[in-house]
Amino acid sequence: MKRIASHRGGTLEFGDSTPQGFAATAQLPVDEVEFDLHPTADGAIIVHHDPTLDRTTDTQGAIAELPEATVRAAVIDYGSGGHPLTLAELCAVYRNSPVDFRCEFKPDAAGRPYADFIPGVLDVLAQERMLARTTFSSFLIETQDELARLTNRPRLWLVSPPVLRQLGDAGVIELALAHGIPEISVQIDYADGALMARVREAGLAFGCFGAHTAAQIDKALALGVKVFTSDRPSLALARRAAFDKGQRA
Repeated sequence: MKRIASHRGGTLEFGDSTPQGFAATAQLPVDEVEFDLHPTADGAIIVHHDPTLDRTTDTQGAIAELPEATVRAAVIDYGSGGHPLTLAELCAVYRNSPVDFRCEFKPDAAGRPYADFIPGVLDVLAQERMLARTTFSSFLIETQDELARLTNRPRLWLVSPPVLRQLGDAGVIELALAHGIPEISVQIDYADGALMARVREAGLAFGCFGAHTAAQIDKALALGVKVFTSDRPSLALARRAAFDKGQRA
């Protein structure tokens, strides 16, 4: 069965990285919940997609430049009045859920990795007994290298459309192998059987992100990718059930 990851807790159903979305996802029969992390100025670890609060909350500013109290007071748009969670709070939501973590390390507002951020994240996940249930992801090769040094947990490289176009299939595979990256994920509209075959022939796992429409979800299922993310987890589950039923017929 192809794995489904509820992207940011189901953005198109529950709002972007909202407490209600993460709580709802914990009760769904999806396989993973995807989320992003950023540090505050005083060292808290916040679950939020963007490096700033500007786009999806009623507050302005870069998370890394604000104290935890200010970030936590922000109200998330379309989130039923919810506020950004800390990583420890997210762990508490999923401790008794079978849904596993897919944790993405995002860059800062300037597009660079946060310095000395990953060790603290690993510590919290270990303390909260969630590290053994976590797969890590990032678009950044520098972050991939740091993860390889610090943990043996699974990790995957999110390959953006511009990088895929610039490097080409062979270049992406070569770079992944050079950095010991075991899995790559591409945007669903750029995925096809030929690319997946080349990736798998190189000994790498292949997944997709951004499968939000029925057509995109059906494409991911038909390709047979390892895992795909979706902002519409309920739709993805329904399409997977229909696909599996058709396969058995």
